[in-house]
Formats: sequence, structure tokens, C-alpha cells
Amino acid sequence: MADKKNILTYKGLIKLEEELHELKVNTRKEVAQKIKEAREQGDLSENAEYDAAKDEQRDIELRIEEIEKILKNAEVVDEDDVDINTINIGCSVKIYDIEFDEELEYKIVGSTEANSLQGKISNESPVGQALLGAKVGQTVDVETQAGVIQYKVLEIQRSN
Repeated sequence: MADKKNILTYKGLIKLEEELHELKVNTRKEVAQKIKEAREQGDLSENAEYDAAKDEQRDIELRIEEIEKILKNAEVVDEDDVDINTINIGCSVKIYDIEFDEELEYKIVGSTEANSLQGKISNESPVGQALLGAKVGQTVDVETQAGVIQYKVLEIQRSN
């Protein structure tokens, strides 16, 4: 089975590449030094610093592996090429929640970059899926566990 493509914006790609570089170049060395210092303390069977450093090393290696897998299957969306007549990955959108009478702003990104606290929603999320392809002035229905929520598209722009 082919691995799922990881859709990334160009900024998301750069951020992952920088994190990978930082982990490989600096963080690995720091943890290796912690392990070395903990070993020098003697008996490893009761050495909490050694155990913590080994756990940290395992977590770092897992994150490196995860990032490399994401990058290997990355499909980059160039935000400069995004058609802003319809909502697409890489767009920033302003929508109006009809039920709660409030304006919301989101950036539509691939699932790898999604972070609701930063206003980045995945193209695979219920809201993201419903918004894809919508145009300004259009009302979209989003199926949720609580029922159908309606949003009116107010504005589409390229992400900055």
C-alpha cells in the first residue's frame, strides 16, 4: 500500500526541515552528552538521569523518523499559485458562523500542519472538507456530532 501524501504549505515544509536539522545537529549532541555524563556517575541500574536521557534520546529519534517520513511523502502547495476564487489548501478564509453570529478566520492546511490554536485547520477536518471548493458568498453545511453547522464564506485570500 502506498503511503498517504502529506500535503504541506511551503512554510510548513521549511518549518519541518528546520526542526529536523535542529534535532539532528544540536539536540542529538546534547542528549548524547547527557547520556555520557550520566554514565560517568557509575551504577546505571539506579541512575534516573541516565534513564531520562535514554528516554529523551528515544523520543528524539522517533520524531526524526516521523519528520523524515512526512518529508518523504510531502506534496507542497505553493500558496502563490493558489486560486483565490475558491477555497483551497493554502488559503486563508474568513467565514461567518450563522448560528453563533460570529466571524472566524482559518488557514486551510494539510493535516500535518493543522493546529487549531493557531487557526490552521486541516483539509481533512469536517470544516476544512466542507469549505474546500466554496466561493465567496456561498453558504456551506458542516456535519458535526452536534448537528449541521452553517458557515457563509466572506473572504478568500492567499496566506501570508
